[in-house]
Amino acid sequence: MPELTIRPTAKFLKAGTILTAVVVIALEIAYFKYWQDQEVLHLLPLVAPALFLWPAVRWLRLRSTKVTVSGDRLRYETGMAAKSTRTIQLSKLQDVRVDQSIQQRIFGIGDLSLETSGETSRLTIRNIDNPQAVADDLMNRSQAGTAKG
Repeated sequence: MPELTIRPTAKFLKAGTILTAVVVIALEIAYFKYWQDQEVLHLLPLVAPALFLWPAVRWLRLRSTKVTVSGDRLRYETGMAAKSTRTIQLSKLQDVRVDQSIQQRIFGIGDLSLETSGETSRLTIRNIDNPQAVADDLMNRSQAGTAKG
């Protein structure tokens, strides 16, 4: 089977960036129309770009989480400078659970939780696109690996 890469969705990041851009544009319009002569608001041109720090930090967090399924192994990586990697054999995968809040269902995303034999902890991958299809694919790969072994 081909390699599968799973990353958290960028849908919320895109919406947050658009919302931030709208707020910045509204602040700039208000500044030039109403507040330009007030000395207190001379920092506004510095505040507007600072608002984009929130989407930038979210983007870094988004890019620092990745799940790769290759062969009979699932590799979960988090972090940018300091990395943490967890490797799971697909043949030991026992339970795959999909959780979706109302907001997640609206956007077609959800949280995927994986449990393996011999471990008490769950591995949860938050906010992925098409979580049920990914869960089904993981279970199919797990069963295919068990059938071969």
